[in-house]
Amino acid sequence: MILEQYYTKCLAQGTYYIASAGEAVIIDPLREVQPYIDRAAADGVTIKYIFLTHFHADFVSGHVDLADKTDATIVLGPNAVTSYAFAKAEHGQIFQVGDISFELLHTPGHTMESSCYLLRDEHGKEKALFTGDTLFIGDVGRPDLAAKSDLSTEDLAGHLYDSLRKHIIPLPDDIIIYPAHGAGSACGKNMSSETSDSLGNQKKTNYALAPEMTKEEFIAELTTGIAAPPAYFPKNVSMNKGVNSSIDEVVRRGTTPIKIAAFKALSVEEDVLVLDVRSPQEFTKATVPGAWFIGLDGQFAPWVGALIEDIDQKIILITPPGREEESVTRLARVGYDNALGYLDGGMEAWIEAGEGVETMSNISAQEFVHGLEKQAIEHPIDVRKPGEYNTSHIADVPLHSLDEVHRQIEKLNPNNTYHIHCAGGYRSVIFASIARSKGISKVINVEGGYAAIKKATRKQLELT
Repeated sequence: MILEQYYTKCLAQGTYYIASAGEAVIIDPLREVQPYIDRAAADGVTIKYIFLTHFHADFVSGHVDLADKTDATIVLGPNAVTSYAFAKAEHGQIFQVGDISFELLHTPGHTMESSCYLLRDEHGKEKALFTGDTLFIGDVGRPDLAAKSDLSTEDLAGHLYDSLRKHIIPLPDDIIIYPAHGAGSACGKNMSSETSDSLGNQKKTNYALAPEMTKEEFIAELTTGIAAPPAYFPKNVSMNKGVNSSIDEVVRRGTTPIKIAAFKALSVEEDVLVLDVRSPQEFTKATVPGAWFIGLDGQFAPWVGALIEDIDQKIILITPPGREEESVTRLARVGYDNALGYLDGGMEAWIEAGEGVETMSNISAQEFVHGLEKQAIEHPIDVRKPGEYNTSHIADVPLHSLDEVHRQIEKLNPNNTYHIHCAGGYRSVIFASIARSKGISKVINVEGGYAAIKKATRKQLELT
């Protein structure tokens, strides 16, 4: 038997490839499916099933494309309704894959179709449980995403409590838990950075599995302090229930090189967004006027989903050389299929052609600290998440979280100069770029963010 986890850090998402005796199964595939096909071919196996643990909200799955290309059967749990053909499995249904088997355990709560897949090896021993968003390492799935008029968040939390105690806690302690997500995902509150663990250890350390926790306590814990989900989540759920554009076609279109004159003309169209995905340093040095920054070398896809409000937004790209396909693919992972192409030759060609550029001022953490001490910096803002801010921040520096950038910008005065910091210097450039595109032109990025500020402060500033 072969069991491999494909973990995508940008989405904090785990896909699983399991093969035995000439057959394989893929669990929760990403949008781009060729790597799974290539792996199966290398191993000399046929992909028999594609198991979905639920309709994912935070990324677009590639299950339909993968089924079309391999003739594999898509499997979902009870209550699932789609516009494509799939096998609707019942609780306890067994699926044979080579010499191993999978049992579907229906575990509603995160969503009503949510299911786990229990793997038994060649000897019938229970070895692993693929839990989707039902059980994470250190946490469980949020219960609000599938709430409806006749099914409240509290109802879903109650279902999840029952699912965990009826179908997961009774399993042997030595079973390995493989979840769909880890730390950084918006699908839970306090996920571990570990991407697998024994069920026995989770019984000891995961608050949600505590034997003394009552159903009422569980519901209260799960429904308290849930941040609003990113706006793109409902659209991704809808896409995962339907048939979408082929990833191949999306990539072909998005990797069209756009000559400078055409790119310039598109960049001023009201319905087109220029997205610069290079490094913060490259962006602040020079970019196309009006461009937003969301860098590939960060939590790219989640920030795209959180900040670009229209999932059908037309996008033209400024990319690092050789990363054009990666940029388009990572947009498509969260359903942004309308990339029109990229700047041919990049910023180097743009500058050589004599086209105008925008730059952004940077200030070191030390200069920022000195400026605050001398009261020369009048409008500093912190754009981290509320939890980060509440843990520690500079006294009297207000929070304008990037998560709510479009509402926060409305509070800013175009006549003021804003010094912007985050934790490390990535999110602050995102915030500043969007603010600038909305008319807040006097923005200065604090390099290194709060981490550098703390080192530079040395008790010179009050941190609360």
